[in-house]
Amino acid sequence: MQRNQIFSLVAVSAFGLEGPIAAELKRLGMHDVKAENGLVRFHGTILDAYRCNLSLRFSDRVYLLLQEKTCLSFEDLFQLILAVPWEEYTSGMEAFHISAQCARSKLMSPRDCQSITKKALLERLKRFSGRSVFPETGPEFPVHINIHSDRVRVLLDTSGTSLSRRGYRTWNGEAPLRETLAAALVEFSPWRPGMPLYDPCCGTGTILIEAALRQGHIAPGLRRNFSMERFAFFPFKEAAILKSDTEKECVPERISEINGSDIDTGAIDLACRHLSQAGLADKINFRCLPLQELHLEAERGVFLCNPPYGERLGDNLSCRKLYHDLHLLQCRHPTWSLCAISSDPGFEKAYGRRADRKRRLYNGRLECQFYTYFPLKK
Repeated sequence: MQRNQIFSLVAVSAFGLEGPIAAELKRLGMHDVKAENGLVRFHGTILDAYRCNLSLRFSDRVYLLLQEKTCLSFEDLFQLILAVPWEEYTSGMEAFHISAQCARSKLMSPRDCQSITKKALLERLKRFSGRSVFPETGPEFPVHINIHSDRVRVLLDTSGTSLSRRGYRTWNGEAPLRETLAAALVEFSPWRPGMPLYDPCCGTGTILIEAALRQGHIAPGLRRNFSMERFAFFPFKEAAILKSDTEKECVPERISEINGSDIDTGAIDLACRHLSQAGLADKINFRCLPLQELHLEAERGVFLCNPPYGERLGDNLSCRKLYHDLHLLQCRHPTWSLCAISSDPGFEKAYGRRADRKRRLYNGRLECQFYTYFPLKK
């Protein structure tokens, strides 16, 4: 396989993040970028796939799309897998890990799809290698079969662990916010690098750390590894140069005016630990403080938070009192914007006024709204 071979690539996402991912891919120089429900398609080399794993802030995973076709029977699926040139991608020593996802299709058994895929993959390797035994003692080779409405996508997972796992979080607390969603909240808010940003319900610090990574031009994947780094056809030397160049673009000294507080001392301790593990020690100031006592001196800025919601704590009354306290916080800082995500349909009523802007997002399986309140006074 040639190093400059162009692949069909897919970046998958949570609902509502397709647009930002498409914009990221275009900034990274990817070609033929097209957003669809839950994913963004594009074209690039294997090195481009590595660049995306290093740099994408909102995507969960990057796949090589090896084949795509409508399949109405298991024989159709077998022939589709058999047509993939597996001998170009594997040495035959890898541990083949097959996963499958089926929805609204005639082929509705993930287990059978996994079995047929592995059988066809090994049959192809037998034909082209002349070998009959594949010990699978090497690195994992993750193949994913996605079937929706009879359309089958044969995907090679280049990411491994979800891209939301940046590597700086060791414990998430009782209501974790995925790093990819936290980065999206930063993107959707009125905040831009150089402005003051404050999270009055900062928990273990994810939103603020993602904002700091952005302000410091720090690629979120720099501190972790990817499954593609164990592929036989991975361009190790070129990738090392690319990673080094990406590291040189980091400017952590630009990080400033990002701060947060929380009433939970344990959460603040974890936030400080996560900050250190992100390589950003002392770049963000965390403190233990009830938001009802918060008073800031800066003339303008953005409050951005993921406050507790009823589904999470089982206490709607206390949560809704907190939402009203957020309104009072903005009233004490009338030149600041305030943004919050919540699954509680009564958020606006509890807050005390309608949001100036709303955006539907998902926090895991919870359907949420991201509320933006612009300054009361300009």
